[in-house]
Amino acid sequence: MSEKNGKSLMRGMLAGVGAGLAASWAMNLFMAGPGEKLQEVLETEEDRYRERLQAWEQERSGEPKQDATMKAADAITAAVTGGQHLSMDEQQAGGSMVHYAFGALMGGLYGGLAEYSRSVRTGFGTAFGSVLFAGADLVAVPAFKLSPPLSESSPKSLANPYTAHLVYGATTELMRRVLRAVL
Repeated sequence: MSEKNGKSLMRGMLAGVGAGLAASWAMNLFMAGPGEKLQEVLETEEDRYRERLQAWEQERSGEPKQDATMKAADAITAAVTGGQHLSMDEQQAGGSMVHYAFGALMGGLYGGLAEYSRSVRTGFGTAFGSVLFAGADLVAVPAFKLSPPLSESSPKSLANPYTAHLVYGATTELMRRVLRAVL
């Protein structure tokens, strides 16, 4: 098992961690660019009106908009420090750290599993991206109250995050292959 081209759990996981970091970055790029355009195409005038109304109500209430990673960073900090919460700027930075740490962790898991199971790599990593979306965005995030319940989301609102997870999965597989070839 110490042979360079042979199966190695550690090399697979290491390649996966690097791939997961790169894929998290690619996912962010997608969400800010093509993913945003995808959402615009899918939205109706009623969706846009509802979104503007929610933004106005949020602005009026003085509550800043937090995503799930920002809420997770704040919750982790509060748990570790005995109740101290993060400022909005700290939540934004912490949210990025949570996103990349989770992406690296999931990439490491993927890399280790891909080392021994061909089926894990199904669809050039897109099956993994789909499972990750289902497990994280549809189940865990609402269960931990980091987002509204799934029943409050329209299928159209899930298209951008789902597609971003497909990008994450495919990028993870691409980078895993590249990194594994040199490890």
